[in-house]
Amino acid sequence: MKRIKLKYPLFVEGSYDKKRVCAVAQGTVITGGGFGIFNAKEKLALLRKITENGKLLILTDSDNAGRLIRNKLKGFLGAESIINIYTPALEGKERRKKAPSKEGLLGVEGMSDDVLYKLLLPYSADGEAKPTEDITAAELYNCGLVGCDGSEAKRKEFCLMASLPPSLSPKALREAVNILGGKTYFFEIMEKLK
Repeated sequence: MKRIKLKYPLFVEGSYDKKRVCAVAQGTVITGGGFGIFNAKEKLALLRKITENGKLLILTDSDNAGRLIRNKLKGFLGAESIINIYTPALEGKERRKKAPSKEGLLGVEGMSDDVLYKLLLPYSADGEAKPTEDITAAELYNCGLVGCDGSEAKRKEFCLMASLPPSLSPKALREAVNILGGKTYFFEIMEKLK
């Protein structure tokens, strides 16, 4: 498998995540040291500088800790400066750990090469990824995933079927679906839910 040349710098939680990502991609990969990123003034200044002139990819674990880090960075850097990449919510534990995480989900370091490759391919500097048609907020509404009775439960069911974190907000769900394949991907998952 040819390593992907990343178009944008990539932020990951820790050094083991960086090692996994570098198995399938090359480019600038910045580690945050978990929650340590919140007190790392120099690293935060670097991230802000990076986003002054371009985008920053953020790839965190699918658990609550990953979501907290992602949201804090979004608040610090601005939503328009970042591109969120969501790992599938897969149960299991990393090989180096004695026990699964608190939520029992694999983190970035536990993802296979194939999964990471597919997640990062749309951000290739080589332009290998095929363009997709984005899903709209109106289509999420029309499918009952937002703005109606039971939409939260249906959205959670969709996320579980798509191996996405089950607690995604409607906006984050739309962003994740558009990264993973847009309308084609969305309607494939919706068909499975029927």
